[in-house]
Amino acid sequence: MMTNNEVAQVFDTVLSSPGMNEQVRIDTRISRKAILLLHQIIDGGFTGKEVQDGMPLSGLVSAATKEELKVLAADCLKKGGLEEINEKLLKLSEAAKK
Repeated sequence: MMTNNEVAQVFDTVLSSPGMNEQVRIDTRISRKAILLLHQIIDGGFTGKEVQDGMPLSGLVSAATKEELKVLAADCLKKGGLEEINEKLLKLSEAAKK
């Protein structure tokens, strides 16, 4: 079983692989509400604000908006050719939590 540190090292290795800095064009349309929520989620994830402030955005967001963000995320992975590697990284991450 891998530790969290080992999973982080694998993830870091993947991010520094050749081609990971290449630009990918993603032409999509999402609502302004979803853009604002996406920004809040990303900002909260990097700064830990969501956890510290005790304001979980997931409880404030409609199911339709959650689905819109999930579709956007899946579309980004698909257009970037990263679906398979994302699945493998998720499996590693889950294994480290056990």
